[in-house]
Amino acid sequence: MEMKQKHLKKYAILLPRLLALIATFLAAVVTATSHQKASILTISFEAKYSDSPALKYFVIANIIASIYALLLLFLPLDNSFWRFILVPDVVVMMLLSTSVSAALAIAHVGKKGNYHAGWLPICGQFHKYCDQVTAGLAAGFTGILIYLLLVSYSFYSHLYHPIFV
Repeated sequence: MEMKQKHLKKYAILLPRLLALIATFLAAVVTATSHQKASILTISFEAKYSDSPALKYFVIANIIASIYALLLLFLPLDNSFWRFILVPDVVVMMLLSTSVSAALAIAHVGKKGNYHAGWLPICGQFHKYCDQVTAGLAAGFTGILIYLLLVSYSFYSHLYHPIFV
């Protein structure tokens, strides 16, 4: 029975981390490859993620989270570092949260515009670009949810861990 619990704990730790790696990596790749050219009245325009500091921050934050998740997949489960994993998990979750928030703000401006500031919406002309950024944001938000589960699990398992009792 103890062996079965050990395997269950191993999957409870590694499977969400693998899913977090996949989600954050996809968010970074999908967003970083988003670009589209369009012509409006014989004038050519190009939309790409690197035009927005918020989207650059989103890509960089997801790359950092991907590298972090990848490194933890190679960390042995019997390593004492796992006892202190709650703090870096919270930091990564907050990094992802701020990056998604910034990217969502700029995506909203791209979709709706800001007529008070004179910014016109661009998603009417750049459908593919906007759809790709939306997919990247969805993957990034999924990464946040997975990290929220990881933080909750770490908090719960360490709260009732014998070292704290």
